[in-house]
Amino acid sequence: MGELTGRAFLVTGANTGIGRATARALAQRGGRVTVACRSPEKGQAAVAGIISDTGNEAVGFLRLDLASLASVRAAAADFLARGEPLDVLINNAGVAGQRGLTTDGFELMFGVNHLGHFALTLALLDCLKQSASRDAGGARIVNVSSDAHYQAKGVDFAQVRRRTRAITGMPEYSVSKLCNVLFAQELARRLAGTAVTSYALHPGVVASDIWRRVPWPVRPLMTRRMLSVEQGARTSLYCATAAELAGQSGRYYEDCAERAPSPVATPELAGRLWEQSEAWAGA
Repeated sequence: MGELTGRAFLVTGANTGIGRATARALAQRGGRVTVACRSPEKGQAAVAGIISDTGNEAVGFLRLDLASLASVRAAAADFLARGEPLDVLINNAGVAGQRGLTTDGFELMFGVNHLGHFALTLALLDCLKQSASRDAGGARIVNVSSDAHYQAKGVDFAQVRRRTRAITGMPEYSVSKLCNVLFAQELARRLAGTAVTSYALHPGVVASDIWRRVPWPVRPLMTRRMLSVEQGARTSLYCATAAELAGQSGRYYEDCAERAPSPVATPELAGRLWEQSEAWAGA
C-alpha cells in the first residue's frame, strides 16, 4: 500500500472481470481509481466492493456507455468537471460474441471496443498531458487488445458501418482488437515527446464476463481451462505501472513481455484508422 499513492487511474469496464481485478489491484497499491461502466448500480457496487477489499476510499464511479458516443462525451465532460488528475487511462471494457449496431450505427464490437475508447481517449488527452507534465513518471494509455487481432486481415471501413455478419461475431471481434493495436501505435507516433505513452496488450484467455453471451451448456466447458481474472489483469497492471516501460510506447505485450504484433498492423493502416475514427467520432 502506498506504492501508487498520488497516481490517478481510470479503468473502463471495471465493474467486473479483468477490469475489476485491475482496479482492485491498483487501489490495493494506493492508487486513486475511477471505475467507469454503463450501469450505475453495478458500478457503485464495484466501488463499494473495492473499497471494502482494499481499505482505500479513493475509489469513485463514472457512468460510461461505450456504445453511445453521446454518453462517451458526457462521461469525459463529467470527469473533467471534477478537476482531478489522470495519470493512466486503461481502455479495458469490451464485448465479444454479440451481434448488432451501436447507437450511432457502427458494428457493435468495433463501436464499443475501438471507437468508444478512441473518443474517450481523445476527450481526456489534454488531462493526461497535464498530468504528465506534473509527474516525472509521465502518463500512460493502456489498450486491452487480444491475440485474436492476429486473425484479422485488415479493417473493412465499409463493413464497420454495418450490422455484425458472422454468427459467432469472431471475425468482427478480431478486427476490433486489431484496431486496439493500431490505435496504440498511432497514439505513440502522435504523442512522441509529450511524456504520454501508449501500450496494447493481450491479457491471456480469461474466464471473464466477456463470454456471458455464450450458451450455458457450452460456457462452463469453454472457460474451465482459462485464466482467472486476477491472472488476466497482470499484463494490464504491468503496462500501467512498470517503471521499465516509461520510455517505451506503441508496443504490444503478452504475459508481461513485449511481443511482435500482427504484420497487418502497419503505420499506413493505423493512420487511416485514426483519420476515419476522428471523423466518425466528431473529435
